[in-house]
Amino acid sequence: MSDSPFIVWFRQDLRLADNPALAAAAETGRPLVLLYIWDDSLAWPPGGASRWWLHGSLESLGAALAKCGASLVLRRGKAAAVLDQVIAETGAGGVYWNRCYEPAVIRRDSLIKKDLAARGLAAESFNSALLFEPWEIKTQSGGPFKVYTPFSNAAFKQTPRPARAAPRKLTGVALASDALASWDLRPARPDWAGGLRESWTPGEAGAQKRWAAFFAQDVMGYAKARDLPAVPGTSRLSPYLHFGEISVHQLWAECGRVEPTPGVATFQKELLWREFAHHLLFHFPAMPEQPLRPEFAEFPWRKDRDLLTAWQTGRTGYPIVDAGMRELWRTGWMHNRVRMIVASFLVKHLLQPWQAGAAWFWDTLVDADLANNSAGWQWVAGCGMDAAPYFRVFNPILQGGKFDGAGAYVRRWVPEIADLPDAHIHAPWEAPLQVLAAASIKLGSTYPAPIVDHKGARDRALAAFKALRQGD
Repeated sequence: MSDSPFIVWFRQDLRLADNPALAAAAETGRPLVLLYIWDDSLAWPPGGASRWWLHGSLESLGAALAKCGASLVLRRGKAAAVLDQVIAETGAGGVYWNRCYEPAVIRRDSLIKKDLAARGLAAESFNSALLFEPWEIKTQSGGPFKVYTPFSNAAFKQTPRPARAAPRKLTGVALASDALASWDLRPARPDWAGGLRESWTPGEAGAQKRWAAFFAQDVMGYAKARDLPAVPGTSRLSPYLHFGEISVHQLWAECGRVEPTPGVATFQKELLWREFAHHLLFHFPAMPEQPLRPEFAEFPWRKDRDLLTAWQTGRTGYPIVDAGMRELWRTGWMHNRVRMIVASFLVKHLLQPWQAGAAWFWDTLVDADLANNSAGWQWVAGCGMDAAPYFRVFNPILQGGKFDGAGAYVRRWVPEIADLPDAHIHAPWEAPLQVLAAASIKLGSTYPAPIVDHKGARDRALAAFKALRQGD
């Protein structure tokens, strides 16, 4: 029937502006069922911090749709079954959605699209999340890129589509909806989300506010400031991009309309790193679990629950590492430079498998994204397609001194050593006893002694890598 409604299936596109599926469905002139399905049956369901964010994002989306004269319908269950139920309730003539790129989601969506088409229903999917589809940027031989720089060079030569404005009015179909609170996305007891609430405003309005502040004040100095964890030099847009609360096409277009300073160019390169991560995940779907360099499957990891726990809780005795892990637990986010330091420490100093670190980040990051998370960990671990060489072992003492020289970041997140002088803030165990005493520090009591010796751990990591190479 020509007047039958269409379903707009929201996923990682929780916004009105530049939402291709929503725009295309609205242009049909049909009434719309604006649907979000909580389907946690697939591999890699959202972790705790992501669920907290999702609750806030859905609240924001519901309020935005209400201003347009429509309502958001919430249903829980396996996506295919829920869609069938809603089609039966409404007589919907089709479903529009924006694509996601996790391997399990691609498989599910392909089956859904095939089934809908076989039943004579419209089934249209669109690109909302990326500047380019993962299959659009190709090498000269027609294959996928495996190295970032050639990928970004090729991407810079392309022209993304323009962003579109949000619809002002929508004709929605009233339908029974789950209560958002019934999904239990927020923690009950203990309520560990206080720091998240203090740090973030999920939703499209929060995304636009964050982008406006960054673009007006910080993007010009981004090239240098992004490496300094004590200053607000990064965009902090990663969770908004993951949940689709802001369009990457908008960001790219607005960057293209200003002077191409080093800061703007560097920010665009970071957007392309995000694209590259999705490119890799699409072409190498085992990336979240398996090393992209097959020889690393035999790496001699030394799984140790106590070492992993010390790392997770920020009790390693290395201040820059502990600061990062505590920032993560408190805010659901960690500065990107520090992410590299703590990841290197886990896989190289502690010889714990990168998958354990990726799993912890997945549960605790508000910006947990399967492509970015997997590619980042494989890069640090040296087992990705385009990775830091394994023998590059970050020295947490030197990294702290280089990027947090005055110790402001460490002092914020590791307050028990805040009274140490700058010269000892990144290596408390090297401070004279009288300096420790003056700062009210007792190593092993008020603050941990290092759980490993840096030089010894580095030598052990290099020996493990050498053994792996000799086994080739």
